[in-house]
Amino acid sequence: MTPRASRTSRTRRTLRIGNASGFYGDRFDALHEMLTGGELDVLTGDYLAELTMLILGRDRLKDPRAGYARTFLRQLEECLGLARERGVRLVANAGGLNPAGLADAVRELADRLGVPVRVAHVEGDDLTGAFPGSLTAHAYLGGFGIAACLDAGADVVVTGRVTDAALVSGPAAAHFGWGPADFDRLAGAVVAGHVLECGTQATGGNYTFFREVEQDLARPGFPLAEIADDGSCVITKHPGTGGLVDVGTVTAQLLYETGGARYAGPDVTTRLDTVRLTQDGPDRVRIDGVRGEAPPPTLKVGRTRLGGYRNEVVFVLTGLDIEAKAELVRAQMTRAMAKRPPVDVRWELARTDRPDAPTEETASALLRLVVRDPDEGAVGRALSGAAIELALASYPGFHVTAPPGKGSPYGVFEASYVEQTAVEHVAVLHDGRRVPVPPAHETLVLEPVPEPFVEPPSAGLPTRRAPLGLVAGARSGDKGGDANVGVWARSDEAWRWLAHTLTVERFRELLPETADLTVVRHVLPGLRALNFVVEGVLGAGVAAQHRFDPQAKALGEWLRSRHLDIPETLL
Repeated sequence: MTPRASRTSRTRRTLRIGNASGFYGDRFDALHEMLTGGELDVLTGDYLAELTMLILGRDRLKDPRAGYARTFLRQLEECLGLARERGVRLVANAGGLNPAGLADAVRELADRLGVPVRVAHVEGDDLTGAFPGSLTAHAYLGGFGIAACLDAGADVVVTGRVTDAALVSGPAAAHFGWGPADFDRLAGAVVAGHVLECGTQATGGNYTFFREVEQDLARPGFPLAEIADDGSCVITKHPGTGGLVDVGTVTAQLLYETGGARYAGPDVTTRLDTVRLTQDGPDRVRIDGVRGEAPPPTLKVGRTRLGGYRNEVVFVLTGLDIEAKAELVRAQMTRAMAKRPPVDVRWELARTDRPDAPTEETASALLRLVVRDPDEGAVGRALSGAAIELALASYPGFHVTAPPGKGSPYGVFEASYVEQTAVEHVAVLHDGRRVPVPPAHETLVLEPVPEPFVEPPSAGLPTRRAPLGLVAGARSGDKGGDANVGVWARSDEAWRWLAHTLTVERFRELLPETADLTVVRHVLPGLRALNFVVEGVLGAGVAAQHRFDPQAKALGEWLRSRHLDIPETLL
C-alpha cells in the first residue's frame, strides 16, 4: 500500500463504529445486541490483553493450530449472517497469535452457514523468533493494515496484536480516505478508539460515581462512536440500553491505562492534553479539539515468558490474638521451608476481622503465603504438605481456605521496542493478495510535556478531614509491571485544589505501598485530571500475580478512600 502524502477525502458521511468486546471473556451476547440495537457501519471487538497473549501462547504449545480467541467464532455462529444482512463490517483482534488461522476458520464457518463474506487478516506483528526465550513477542501495529483490508472490500477483518485504538482508527482512515500525514484526524480516532476499547467501562461500568447514576447499571449497553471527517466524534450507545454516557464516564475511560500528555501509537502520537469533552445531550459526549503529532520511530513489543512456578496457602486466623497467631504460623512455615527455601516468599495479613463479631467469618483474618521459584518442586507438594502437617500443631482454630496443591506455572510480561522499519506489517486481502503496509514515513522522538501552570486554589479556607473520593473520581489499571491511577475533579474549584494538593509526595503518603517506588505525575487540565504512573508496583505483570490486585483495578478506589484535609466549600 503506497502511503498517501496528503489527505484525499472519500466521504463526509459520519461513520458509526461500535464495540462488542472489551476483553476475552466479555459478555457473549454483546455482538448480537449491538447488531440488532441500532444503526452501525462497523462493529469492533477487543479480545487481547497482556494476560490473554500468555494464555494463547500456552494454548499454542499444546496445539499449533490454536492461538486465537475461539469465543469470536462461536459468536459468529449466530451473528455472521446478521452482520451481512445489515451491512455491518466486523473488525476484531481475536486473531491473537494466529490471525491467518482465525481467518480460515471464519471462511469455513461462512461456507457452512451459506453466508457470502469476504474475510481478510493482518499479520506481521509476531516477532517471537527475534526474542529467544519468549513464549510470545508481538509488536503493536497501527490501523493502516486494517484500512487496506477494508479498502479492498473485506466484510470481516481479523488481526493479531494491533493497538486497541487501531480497531477504530483503521476503519476511520479507510472510510474517510485519511493518509499517514493526517495526524489530527488520526489522533481524534485514536481517542475514540481508546474510549470504546474497554466496552462498558465507557457506559457506566466500573464507574467511580455509580451511586449517583439514575439509569439502570445492572446491564450497561456497549458504546459506539459517531466519527466525523475531521476526527471529532460523539460517544453514545444504542437507544434503550442500560448504563450512562456522560463526561464523567468518558473521562474515566480516557484516563484508563494511559501515561503522560503524549499518548504514543504506531500511526500518531495523540496529545491527550488537547482533548475537549462536552455533554451533547442525554447519553452523548462530544470529543473534539484533539491534536496529533508524528509517531515515535519505534514500536512497542509485548513479550511474555514462563517465569517459574507459584503456590499459595491462605491461613484463617479467628478471634483473639490475631498477630500472635500469624507470627506463630510464619515461624513454623519458615522452619519447614528452611532446607530448600523458595526464591520468593511473601506474607500478607489481611485484617478482615472485627471485634465481638456476630459471625465466625467476620471474626476472622486471612494470612496469605505466596511462594515462587523456577523449580516446581520448591513450591509444590513439599510446601503444601508442610502447611497441612501443621493442622494439629499450630495456632488454635487452625484451618486454611482450600487444600494447597502442586505449584502452577506463572507468566512474566516485559516490554521491548524495535524500529518501525524492522516490522513487516502486511494486509492479507480476502482474495489472498499480500499488501505490505509501510512504516510511518514521518516520526518524532517522544518527549515529555512540561507540567502546565494551574491557578492555585483560594487560601485560608476552613477544611474538614474526609475521603478524597468525595470530591474526586479515579480509575486505575495495569501496563505490564506498572500501574496508572487517573484522578479527576468535577468542578474548576475542585480541580485547582486537587492539582496543588495531590502531589507525588502526598500520593505516596496516601498509598504507602508506593512509598519506595518511582511515581510520575502527569497533569491534564483539559480533563481536570492528574495521571499517576507507579512503576513496578505489579512486579512482572498480571500473570505473575505480584499483589492481590494483580491488575491494579482497585488502586484508584483505595486512593479515593483515603482521608485528607479538604476545603469545606468543596464538600
